[in-house]
Amino acid sequence: MIGFFDDGKILIRRIYLIIMDVLLFVLSSALALWVRFEFDIKSLLESNYLKNVIILLPLTLSVMLAVYALFGMYNSLWEFASEQEIFRIIGASAVVSGLHTFTQFLVYTSFPRSFVIIHFFFLMAFTLATRLSYRFARTLKAKISVPAGAKRTMVIGAGSAGALIIREFSHSHYSKNKVVCAVDDDKSKVGRKINGVKIAGTTDDILALCKKYAVEEIIFAIPTISNEKKSDILSICSQTNCKLRTLPSICQIVNEDITLKKLQDVRIEDLLSRDTISLNETEVLDFYKNKTILVTGGGGSIGSELCRQLAACLPKKLVIFEIYENNAYDIQQELNYNYGSKLNLVVEIGSVRDKERLDAVFEIHKPDVVFHAAAHKHVPLMEHSSGEAIKNNVFGTANTVEIAEKHGVSKFILVSTDKAVNPTNIMGASKQLCEMIVGSRQNSNTKFAAVRFGNVLGSNGSVIPLFKRQIEAGGPITITDKRIIRYFMTVSEASQLVIEAGAMAKNGELFVLDMGRPVKIYDLAVNMIKLSGLIPDVDIEIKEVGLRPGEKLYEELLMKDESLYKTDNEMIFIERDAPFTREQVEQKLEVLKEALDKCESRYNSDIIKAAIRKTVPTFHEPDELNMHAAETEEMKASL
Repeated sequence: MIGFFDDGKILIRRIYLIIMDVLLFVLSSALALWVRFEFDIKSLLESNYLKNVIILLPLTLSVMLAVYALFGMYNSLWEFASEQEIFRIIGASAVVSGLHTFTQFLVYTSFPRSFVIIHFFFLMAFTLATRLSYRFARTLKAKISVPAGAKRTMVIGAGSAGALIIREFSHSHYSKNKVVCAVDDDKSKVGRKINGVKIAGTTDDILALCKKYAVEEIIFAIPTISNEKKSDILSICSQTNCKLRTLPSICQIVNEDITLKKLQDVRIEDLLSRDTISLNETEVLDFYKNKTILVTGGGGSIGSELCRQLAACLPKKLVIFEIYENNAYDIQQELNYNYGSKLNLVVEIGSVRDKERLDAVFEIHKPDVVFHAAAHKHVPLMEHSSGEAIKNNVFGTANTVEIAEKHGVSKFILVSTDKAVNPTNIMGASKQLCEMIVGSRQNSNTKFAAVRFGNVLGSNGSVIPLFKRQIEAGGPITITDKRIIRYFMTVSEASQLVIEAGAMAKNGELFVLDMGRPVKIYDLAVNMIKLSGLIPDVDIEIKEVGLRPGEKLYEELLMKDESLYKTDNEMIFIERDAPFTREQVEQKLEVLKEALDKCESRYNSDIIKAAIRKTVPTFHEPDELNMHAAETEEMKASL
């Protein structure tokens, strides 16, 4: 009974229900006797049965109210009444009728034997009517009156999730959607109705139905669908001018109620045309458990996600090495909140360019596994500050590799990028040099490996957050070239790949992910505008501004003529190109050191680029490579 009088509106509603229950109990008793006497009022009044009912009313009413309270009849939100509440009413009515009979025996009062049965049916019917009438009235009101500004909505999926979403839209106080149709690929459902909403066709009919019903918003409500199929359906939806929202995946909503609050805007990664990576979780967890792991650049986009996933493996110790203390603080607070004392977490502030600081950190913590994610990665900025890219990326990696070997680290995993393939910019060339450094350590007691992947959706400095900000500002969206193509993956996928590579690495491997089909940046911009419920080049302009310094039209994941080997994970491959020797890498580092010395504090990009050409054989000027790539694409198109 605690909380029974905790709110004024609830109290008024409960008093109203109690008064109604008392009146209906009395009415049920009178009607039961009237039916028993075959609707003969005179015979009923002359009998003693009516008098006996009146005498017992105080006792039977007390019993009825106590039973109803125990059955929670005054605690339910009846506007959301379902089968459970109906069974509760039937049970409570049966118990009341049973106790009514028992009371008669206690006080030796006579009643017709049929009275109790008839009374039970009347009481149950009246109670059901009072409880469900509120929901019925709300439903009727919702169907008759459409809220001002309500969006005409299509629901994709006529399963349990879709049905619950349609019901929520019908009953929610806060809904500003009017579901006008639903679609489902189960053709046996087409033509039927869910809560009054017609299943008007299959997903092949989405475009036609959006026009027919003047749909303004689409809700994707199939949480169990594969990513590939989901991508195909959402691609169809993106051809409309409707705003898109979706339910989370089934793993996110299991054991929870599906409500309007769980609807979320469709993410651009939902349009990726492949399923996410599946890991051998048992093998990965077993490898990292009880090991000391150090992550350089642990506060960055990839580094912080690596830390999140490694923390779930419950290592002996997780060390975050980061130069930017704000990022380090954020991931530290997040992991402490999520894991508390279960995770031995240490944060060390420092730069990979500082060999003495690295040596001290490795000496203190003695890591078993190192993930090297620290790097400058912004292409145009590194073109302008080319010396910093060489110092941080190349010599920072060389320092970390040397210190890892010195302290007997078991495994060292480099985080690389597709921009290292046939690089046209300083950043990409610096990352290829990092791969050379790691690959040259095949005879070391430390097992070295590198992981190469494409652009990460939503990472700091990536195109997705930029486009979002530009859309929120009303445009325009700026793209460098309509022909530009990139491979994309999620931060979670990238981190999972790096972590599995660390577990399977034996020595000197370069792991490459099957990234699926590349994506045109122009198409990405168009889809993001449509996912926001806007019209490209009408509501939001798409403006072409030209390629940035060092930028490619087309990214590649592999070198030419490289040999690829499959791993146990069908989406991960190993490139086994002939590595450079330590002596060759040392010679390249000497060339770069001389270039940096010539530049002193003011970097001369021509001097740095000249050194890059000497040390990275596959380095090309962007204009030369872009022209060749464009010609190749045009030739493919003509064929």
